[in-house]
Amino acid sequence: MSVAVIGGGSWGTALAIHLARAGSPVRLWALEREVVEGIRARRRSPWYLADIDVPAAVEPTTDVEDALRGATLAVIVVPSEFVATTLKTLPSIPADVPILSATKGLDPERHLRMSEVIAERFPDARVAVLSGPTFAREVARGLPTAVTLATADAALGQALIGALGTRSFRPYLAADLVGAEIGGAVKNVLAIACGIVAGRRLGDNARAALITRGLAEMVRLARAKGGRAETLMGLSGLGDLTLTCTALQSRNHSLGFALGEGQALGDILAPRRSIAEGVSSAAAIAALARRLGVDMPIVAAVDAILHHAAAIDEAVAGLLARPFRGE
Repeated sequence: MSVAVIGGGSWGTALAIHLARAGSPVRLWALEREVVEGIRARRRSPWYLADIDVPAAVEPTTDVEDALRGATLAVIVVPSEFVATTLKTLPSIPADVPILSATKGLDPERHLRMSEVIAERFPDARVAVLSGPTFAREVARGLPTAVTLATADAALGQALIGALGTRSFRPYLAADLVGAEIGGAVKNVLAIACGIVAGRRLGDNARAALITRGLAEMVRLARAKGGRAETLMGLSGLGDLTLTCTALQSRNHSLGFALGEGQALGDILAPRRSIAEGVSSAAAIAALARRLGVDMPIVAAVDAILHHAAAIDEAVAGLLARPFRGE
C-alpha cells in the first residue's frame, strides 16, 4: 500500500517508520515545519524519537493534499482533541481508500469515538482501528509488539494485516471497533490514576486494585456503547492497560506520578511536546459515563483532580469510602 500518515508526533512517526520498513512508501504529514525539515535534512525528527533514523521511504510534508495524493491507505494519528478539526482540512478521500484510526481517545466536545468522527467526515469510507499496547519508541526500534486491528470489513482487515504485519509487529484481527476504541481511550485515564498512586507512594496493592477495578469500569462503558466485554480482555483492553499503568515511559503514567508527588498540572504540561491523551479523555469519558448512567468512580476521580481542582487525598479518600459490594 501507498500510505499517508496524518500526524507527525511520536506515534505517527513510529508508524511511518514501521510501515516503511514493512515495504510501504509513506508520506508523513506533520503540522510543524521544523519536523518536516529535520527529517528531510537529517532523516531524523528533531522533536519526536529524535535519536531514531527515519527511512528514506518516508517522505515528510506540511501539505496535507500532497500527503494524500496517490495514497491507497490513510492513517489518522493526530491527538483526539484535534481529529475533528484536522479531518475538516483534508480533501475528499476516495471511497476505495480505507482509513485507519490510530488515535486513542474521544472527541472532547461530543464524546464520540474516533471512528465515528471519521465516518461523519467520510461517510462512505471503510474504517479500521489500530489499538493495543504500543510505546512508540519500541515500535520504531522494531521491538516485538502485538496489537488489535478492529474492523467490520474482514477483507479490509486482511489487507491491512498484509501491510502492517511483520515478525516483530503482530496485528490480531477483531470485529469490535467499539470495544477497541473504548479500551484505548479509558486506559489513558487509568494510567494517570496509577501514576498518582505511585507518586503518592500508596503501594503496589493499590495499583493492582486500580488496574482491576479500572478494567471493570472500562468493560461497563464498552458494553453500554454496544461493545463486547471479551474485547477488553485482549490487547486493546487489558494489554494496553497493563502497559500504561506499570511504566513511567507512559506519558499518562508519568503525568500522574508527577501529580501524585505534588506538582501542578500546568507545570507538568508546559515543557511537554507530546500530549498525554488521558487529560482530555478524562473529562470526555466522565461526561459520557454520566450521560449513559455508567458507574466509573475511578475515571470520575481523575476527572475531578485534573479539571475540577479536587485534592488528591480527598479523591482517594472518596474512593476508599465507597460502600462494599460484590465483585
